[in-house]
Amino acid sequence: MVQSKASRPDQKTSDAKGRRGRVVRKSVIIREPAVVRRRDQKNALEKVTSNGTIAAAVMVGAALLAVIVANSGAYEAVHHFLGTPLELRIGPVVAGISFEGFVNDFLMALFFLLVGIELKYEMTVGQLRRPRQAMLPMLAAVGGVAFPAIIYLLFNHAGTPHGWAIPIATDIAFALGVMSLLGDRVAPETKVFFQTLAIADDILAIVVLALFYGQTPDIAWIAASLIAVMLLATLSRARVYSVKPYMAVGLLLWVCMYNSGIHATLAGVILAFFLPAKSDIRLSNLGDWLQEKAAMLDDDYDDGTHILGQHDFTASANRVEKIIHHVTPPLQRVERNLSTTVNFLILPLFAFTNAQVRLVGVDLGSIVLDPVTQGAYLGAVLGKPLGIILVTLLLVKIGFAKLPHNVTWDQIIAVGIMGGMGFTMSILIAGLAFPQAHEILAAKCAILAGSITSGVLGIVFVRVHDAVVNGTLLGSDDEDDAESEMEDQVEDIN
Repeated sequence: MVQSKASRPDQKTSDAKGRRGRVVRKSVIIREPAVVRRRDQKNALEKVTSNGTIAAAVMVGAALLAVIVANSGAYEAVHHFLGTPLELRIGPVVAGISFEGFVNDFLMALFFLLVGIELKYEMTVGQLRRPRQAMLPMLAAVGGVAFPAIIYLLFNHAGTPHGWAIPIATDIAFALGVMSLLGDRVAPETKVFFQTLAIADDILAIVVLALFYGQTPDIAWIAASLIAVMLLATLSRARVYSVKPYMAVGLLLWVCMYNSGIHATLAGVILAFFLPAKSDIRLSNLGDWLQEKAAMLDDDYDDGTHILGQHDFTASANRVEKIIHHVTPPLQRVERNLSTTVNFLILPLFAFTNAQVRLVGVDLGSIVLDPVTQGAYLGAVLGKPLGIILVTLLLVKIGFAKLPHNVTWDQIIAVGIMGGMGFTMSILIAGLAFPQAHEILAAKCAILAGSITSGVLGIVFVRVHDAVVNGTLLGSDDEDDAESEMEDQVEDIN
């Protein structure tokens, strides 16, 4: 029978003390002090790896290191290593891919898997599950895609128009990491607005990547990809809650898409949307079930017998472990296992591999005057803010939507400026858009310069605005204090 809410606090108190009347602490549960110390160190490390600012700093550091290496004597060795083919042999079948291709096509599929998980999370319990509430930042994202593309085409309509999508993307990890540097100067509601906008931006960029930057399609491999998608749908409909079958079919889907002409990283997004977002455990009964198992464990435990001989106890403990593991939905399990690897290994590796901007012997003036550089740079630095701010302003002025609570126009301007940080997706699109090395170089220079400019301008704008507002308020307070003091003096004279 399910207990009433009123009776549960007392039960929790008695459970916390344990059947022997002791308070259960971590140092009591874990036998070895060294294990306790290692767990504390692991928890401290998890706090560091879950910090978006640190993750963004690591990625930026990897990009800066790539630029330094590319303009040093180590360039040739690194360039040769990145082009080294990696081969997989299974009997007579040989599959090969360069190290750079492995990073851009396979490892980045894991990044896209994490992006897809974030999208599904937001559509299930986040901002995107309330279409009207999410409509303002989502439509602002459309403006933030259209204006940069238009600015790019103004410079490149007659020459290299295929790179129009380079300035449309916002790097959510990079941008939110920079925004977190501003602390309390940015309202939490503004960060949610920006996150929703960046997620909608990711959706649009993924659609653009799928429609405009694939290769000539191979019908047979596309058919095989569809079969893999149907297998994922079958697993989902059959309510399979183990992660391994989904990951195995996801790998098969990646192989099929890699050979189909569709960019293989999209396999990660497709896989994410089939991962179950529910638990296969009846959570309402979990507390009562755990209490029963706790009593059973106490009954089975024999203090005088070695743990290897306590078969009933270890069997019950193993059952509890499996149930607790399945409390977390597969979607969250995959996210938990991937997030640190993606943020601190895959994205820095991608940044290092793709930010190899070699300027030795290059005419910098020609790079600056290149239409690709100008279109991509101004599209990000100028087009992004214009698109986001003007669309938001229009929708609010016509009464279609209202600014979220605590979100002010100065913070909308800051969001628009920081939207120009399009590092990861922009570099990926640049590599797909251009066949010529000098065009890719121009695009990468514009992306790096545009991301740095947008980040610095965003921080400077918020800090200057905050200083001006606080200075104005302080001056007003000083005037009020002076008037109050004068009134007091007049009263004393009277």
